[in-house]
Amino acid sequence: MADGERKNGQSLAPRRVVLLGASNLTRGISTVIETAQGILGGQLEVLAALGHGRSYGMASRVLGRELPGILQCGLWNALSSLPPAPTAALVTDIGNDLLYGASVGSILDWVGASFDRLALSEARTIVTLLPLESIARLSKRRFLLMRTVNFPKCRAGLDEVLLRAGELNAGLIDLARARRIPTVALRGAWYGFDPIHIRLRFWKSAWREILSGWCDAPAAAAFARGSLTRWLYLRSRAPEARRLFGVARRAPQPSGRLRDGTTIALY
Repeated sequence: MADGERKNGQSLAPRRVVLLGASNLTRGISTVIETAQGILGGQLEVLAALGHGRSYGMASRVLGRELPGILQCGLWNALSSLPPAPTAALVTDIGNDLLYGASVGSILDWVGASFDRLALSEARTIVTLLPLESIARLSKRRFLLMRTVNFPKCRAGLDEVLLRAGELNAGLIDLARARRIPTVALRGAWYGFDPIHIRLRFWKSAWREILSGWCDAPAAAAFARGSLTRWLYLRSRAPEARRLFGVARRAPQPSGRLRDGTTIALY
């Protein structure tokens, strides 16, 4: 039911969306929110834990900016303090922790804890698997370049990463199946030279396919039209807590509001 509809004379709360992820979610946040609006209808209340290089269970630092692990961030306290509302959740960008040296078991524990916390809000959760098809096409030279640019402290070799990625992917499937959470496979065609980031040309179709798991009639979901202005606005919003070159920074949430009343809180 979209915002503005009434029950017993009282306005209902907008639908709530919880987004957990890292760089793909960060890069595509504008498309993700617009696609969610098209699928769920109207005004949304968005809570997102994202950021380049984001980890599910430990602090991560990229170019002087440090963010807490997704499990340790303020999103969960904020979510538990809100009144009940129809909630849809996305869990994505899970592979970063492999390159940070976390064990497959630890990563699955972190993702499982995220699933369990979302279940407390009765969220309709979907989870994306790892882009194994894209990663499998990597040459050792291209892998070294990718590792150096995105995970400069990592020393794992390509064969080790491929093995552990396969184990993590299989574990995610089992974890999601046990909780009856739909999994979404990531198409190899969505990726190019960069094996872990969806290409811009596929943002609209990829995110529509991913988020269609939130509704029972996925064919009804329209493509996002896209807006550079909205993308720039959303990318400029600050999260609740971060450290910039060692200095703690905080920002009140929600830190973003769109014209239709959709709010965006970042953690």
